[in-house]
Amino acid sequence: MRIYCYTINRSKENPATIGTRSGVQNNLANRLNALWQAHSKRFAPIKKRGNHMANHLSRDEQIQIVRLLVEGSSLRSITRITGIHRTTIQKLLVSFGESCRSFLDGEMRNLRLNHLQCDEIWTFCRKKQAHLKPEEKDDPSIGDQYLFIAFDEETKLMACYALGKRTKETTEAFAADLAQRIITPDMESDEPKPQISTDGWAAYPGAIDLAFANTVSHGVLIKKYADEQSGRYAPPEVVGTDRSIIQGDIDPFSICTSHVERNNLTIRTFMRRFTRLSLGFSKKLENLAAAVAIHIAYYNFCWRTRQPGTSGKLRPTAAMMANVTDHLWSLDEFFSIVTNYESTI
Repeated sequence: MRIYCYTINRSKENPATIGTRSGVQNNLANRLNALWQAHSKRFAPIKKRGNHMANHLSRDEQIQIVRLLVEGSSLRSITRITGIHRTTIQKLLVSFGESCRSFLDGEMRNLRLNHLQCDEIWTFCRKKQAHLKPEEKDDPSIGDQYLFIAFDEETKLMACYALGKRTKETTEAFAADLAQRIITPDMESDEPKPQISTDGWAAYPGAIDLAFANTVSHGVLIKKYADEQSGRYAPPEVVGTDRSIIQGDIDPFSICTSHVERNNLTIRTFMRRFTRLSLGFSKKLENLAAAVAIHIAYYNFCWRTRQPGTSGKLRPTAAMMANVTDHLWSLDEFFSIVTNYESTI
């Protein structure tokens, strides 16, 4: 099983583990220890291709490539725009993506968030699941892949993610990683508990209970559709919803996944690898994981969402709203901080 999330393997001897704060969570960390195979191949010089070498790109060229990546350009379109070879761009993608994961792992901690919405968004690697040969179906790096996202309703922060197959193991890894990101009260405390809203994916209740041990409230929202087969790429008409309180004392009508589902549109718009009916899909899971890390880091620290309503006014970035940073980051500052992050910790 290959699962990518914020947690980085900082040791050469042991796989990445998940830091937790309770006995239950420590047990989960031990269980998940064998799951972590988040490869961290570093940027290395390559043979010269065309007129550029990956390790000889100027800083301005690297920033230009990152700018095009976060705006949703594919590797080949960036090659046509910049004249830089696709392999060189891909090497930078993987290197900078790994740096973004390390940066997010260090910065997305001690988050005080009130209502997190969790959802999964589908894509595929190399080929769709239905097209896999029998001998390929056991390979976790190809076929259908799901990006699990924890999205805060108020700040719009993407607090946590996990990339892998849509399985119980990936869901547990996702919930356990989220547990070390947000601040939760003790089980005996009377302090308000953060709320987590999810869809009806069956693995969520057990994974959240295992990771948080009754330190959060959890509600499930299941939508009912008029005709589930009415469209392939757009959801059919919603005719009703079922809201269930799994744990905690919360208002059933506060259970909501609309914000994280709207964020799925942002992901499909600005990550070419998630754009449906296009040729920008990933051929390697490592490249997909790098693209996801870059998008989430850029979104959290540089992207400004608009305020509700028709005013069109821009909000502060998600990281500013969540008090992770105190100012708006330019792409130049973002690139500098991320690339130098390992040397500052």
